[in-house]
Amino acid sequence: MNTNTPRTSKNAAIVVATLTSFLGPFMSSSLNVALPSIGQEFSMGPAVLGWMNTAFLLAAATFLIPFGRLGDIYGRKKIFIWGLFLLLVSSVLIAISHSIAMMLICRVAQGCASSMIFATMIPILISVVPANERGRALGITTAAVYFGLSAGPFLGGIITEQLGWRFIFWLNLPLGLILLAVTFLLLKGDWAEAHGQKFDLTGSAILGIALIAAMYGFSTLPSAISGLIAVVGLIGIVFFIYFEKRVIHPIVDIALFRHNTVFAFSNLAALINYAATFAVGFLMSLYLQNVKALSPQTAGLVLVAQPFVQAVFSPLTGRLSDKHEPRTLASLGMIGTLLGLVMLAFLGTATPLWYIVICLIILGFGFALFSSPNTNAIMSSVERPVYGVASATLSTMRQMGMMFSMGTVMMAISLLMGKADIGPDNTGQFLLSMRISFILFAVLSFGGIFASLARGKMNRANESN
Repeated sequence: MNTNTPRTSKNAAIVVATLTSFLGPFMSSSLNVALPSIGQEFSMGPAVLGWMNTAFLLAAATFLIPFGRLGDIYGRKKIFIWGLFLLLVSSVLIAISHSIAMMLICRVAQGCASSMIFATMIPILISVVPANERGRALGITTAAVYFGLSAGPFLGGIITEQLGWRFIFWLNLPLGLILLAVTFLLLKGDWAEAHGQKFDLTGSAILGIALIAAMYGFSTLPSAISGLIAVVGLIGIVFFIYFEKRVIHPIVDIALFRHNTVFAFSNLAALINYAATFAVGFLMSLYLQNVKALSPQTAGLVLVAQPFVQAVFSPLTGRLSDKHEPRTLASLGMIGTLLGLVMLAFLGTATPLWYIVICLIILGFGFALFSSPNTNAIMSSVERPVYGVASATLSTMRQMGMMFSMGTVMMAISLLMGKADIGPDNTGQFLLSMRISFILFAVLSFGGIFASLARGKMNRANESN
């Protein structure tokens, strides 16, 4: 990057990335608190409710890398703006929806919009921020993510209790319009460093089908047909890797994984971290409202502990990653995550709220130590023409991790409870499914410590840019 980039462009990119980073998590965390109310209105049990998140994650993971590559070739700002527009339209449609089918279709559209936004947001930011300031900028945007996660349960609980869950989606409209205005007026440039290269449509189709099959199959286990679909998906991913090695302009340069240890193991660490943590919010929302009998508003106040801690400490860890090895910070973060998950495995009907809050604080601190340094390591280890693909690959790892996390929880709930609602008769089964999930997540986090350490020293590929 040219270090003479106008300060206005740099600041505008940080503002846009920060607002965007707030909006997506705010919507997701608000929805988690509202899920029990949605389930009551549409008579959906926890297994069906899980598809409100699953449909979104499937679509987001499928399109992230293709849209990241399209942004590299045709301009990241164009893809970003279209993604914002689609997010606003789909939010309005959910707000007026009166059927489960329509809501799920719109959640798929929101997942597609999210992939357009988050495949291009970080590359735009990295393109205009000097290498020695990236950790700080990423720390700010990561803090915005967690402020969104903090505000979501609190405001989502109040909105759901006082106005109804539909107003959560109506709130996206003014926030999204403000973001569109800032993007059009202040963000100058389009950033298409891979302009002129051919888009790998065949590779995109293979990857999309393989990801859908793998994640859908896993999320609907333990049936035999689901296992078969998951295996087909995994075979499809292997075939995709084989295919991409023979394409002149691949959608994913496999060499990034084969010859760039920092890139490969940082993505693996992200996959593991999100697989071990994403479903915590879903489980805790159900636990606090159905087992502890808290109102949506009170449950939201309890859940805010984790993202609040993440928001406070993320800018600090981002700045630290500009000066110190990210693998040290990220590995310590994975240890903190492990400790929080182990503590959550002991939750029961009589667990005091103070213990729950401490668990969430520890989990939040671990995530803050991990996230910004890990992202900084990935984006600093690649060259400008593949910023979009690199960022989209990281986002895909996150989405796959989230999908794995939700799949683990839904499989545990389905095996022990079927599709029944949580009530006095099956509280024990729900607590057991929750405990099994947390134990599995803790085992994953333990493995993630070694994946984080194995990345080696960060290769700052763009230090002179």
